[in-house]
Amino acid sequence: MAAGVALLLALAGCGSSGGGQAAKQSAPPKTEAQGINPQPLDKLRQGGTFKTSIQQWIEQYNPNQVDGTEGDGQAIVQMVEPSLFLADAQGVSHADPDFLLSAAVTSTSPQVVTYKLNPKAKWSDGKQLSWLDFQAMWKALNGTDQAYQVADSSGYDQIGSVEQGADPQEVKVTFKQSYGDWQRLFRTLLPASAYSTPDEFNKGWIEKIPVTGAAFKIGSYNKTTQTVIAVPDPDWWGTKPKLDKIIFQALGSTASTSAYLSGEIDYTSAVTPEAYKQLSAAPNTDIRTGSRWDEVHLTLNGAGGPLADVRVRQAIGEAIDRHIVATAAGKGLPFTPPVLDNHFFMPGQQGYQDNAGVYGTYDPAAARKLLDQAGWQDNGAGKPRTKDGKPLTLTYVLSNGSAQTSFDVEGIIAQMLQQVGVQLKLQKVPDNDFFDKYVNKGSFDITSFRNVDEIYASMLYSTFQQPTGSQVYGNYGRIGSAQVDQLLTRAGSATDPATARSLYNQADQLIWQSGHSLELYQRPEILAVRKGLANFGATGLADVDYTKVGWLK
Repeated sequence: MAAGVALLLALAGCGSSGGGQAAKQSAPPKTEAQGINPQPLDKLRQGGTFKTSIQQWIEQYNPNQVDGTEGDGQAIVQMVEPSLFLADAQGVSHADPDFLLSAAVTSTSPQVVTYKLNPKAKWSDGKQLSWLDFQAMWKALNGTDQAYQVADSSGYDQIGSVEQGADPQEVKVTFKQSYGDWQRLFRTLLPASAYSTPDEFNKGWIEKIPVTGAAFKIGSYNKTTQTVIAVPDPDWWGTKPKLDKIIFQALGSTASTSAYLSGEIDYTSAVTPEAYKQLSAAPNTDIRTGSRWDEVHLTLNGAGGPLADVRVRQAIGEAIDRHIVATAAGKGLPFTPPVLDNHFFMPGQQGYQDNAGVYGTYDPAAARKLLDQAGWQDNGAGKPRTKDGKPLTLTYVLSNGSAQTSFDVEGIIAQMLQQVGVQLKLQKVPDNDFFDKYVNKGSFDITSFRNVDEIYASMLYSTFQQPTGSQVYGNYGRIGSAQVDQLLTRAGSATDPATARSLYNQADQLIWQSGHSLELYQRPEILAVRKGLANFGATGLADVDYTKVGWLK
């Protein structure tokens, strides 16, 4: 489960737009839905290559470093590093015995979690997985040393100590206060040898993964051809993988559909009307659908400019008809994506409730009133409002390679905002610069990307956490409050799931009120996959087990 942020993929095919028929729409897949062509291993042939694409060349592979939150890089890391837990279709985590023999709360006052590692498990440098890896991760990620440029310290900052148990493969993690989502911590275990100093943490993962520890390892990186190739690790102690090679090709988002149609890659997203129309008619192709934790939203930058005023942010939310946006995003697809009224839970998940209230309800009159109250003078239909001689103009930053649907949605939003006196200017930026130079640095008024695979609500703590100085964590809009932080901390400490869900929903109501970000819709999970590829595709809430991915005999 590679939780992170992702671009709004551009998958409109190059060349002809002909192909399949427009989709007849039905209800969205249920929460536990998957489309992976599940097959037993004895039906798969040994060998073969799986070719896939990534959106851009990965600069930072450390998934816990502030610049390492992109989903593609995190997915590659998860494939070659120990995943202590694997999620099933319901999003429930189970210990992976290749790495973890057991993990349980062995004391409640204070809370102690005892992990027993598989003694066969080793890093690529020959060292056994041990308590030292846990200790190094905790020290790097707990937020006490600002030299570690951490994307998210939540959970790790609740740990009081990490100690060896009966032997180096037994780990005792003691919490300062109870922590309900302890399974999300150390979920992808990373090596002490690459985490023990700030320099190793911040710079040691640039354009490479320094140490691996799973069924696959990195065989080669080639920046010239923009490819990363993973191969089976001959020292792997578990079930032998079926594939001989997995090739990741950085294509630039717009090329994915044509690359699939020409046979260059074996799967791609079919989530735009243009892509779905072509890919659904492609030979030797399965269309696989599921229900992934995947949301599309608008991030509003409250660090300065007009959006520093909460009333302006609230007005933006009330000026946009999110149902029209979702309908536009689903045009030509098998189902219309559901509008999201919650920042923490997807429709169908336990805990999901409508917290948007008036702040996510289309009400142009209320939006105009808020802008009046904020001092922005109404200059009449079609003209931007002004204040102190300056027009109410906001810059909407999108990756240049975003899907046509994304630009269509921006156009719809611009028209809606114009009706209340807000001028929206589109700024297209290079794919490779979108996160590093714009989103991460706050160089935008409004932008749109996705949060994906956040199946533990506590994983979103950093998204809403108050920035500290120049450290913004994952809160790129730089909007937060002590009250939200307190609720999220209490939710993370709650060992009763119902109590935790209630606290997250209380925080969510405040997040909507603050105009932190405007949820739009749950992004459809619609993939085109080469026929014969098994145990891969639309996984929904589940993880991919690459040792089981392969081609049918």
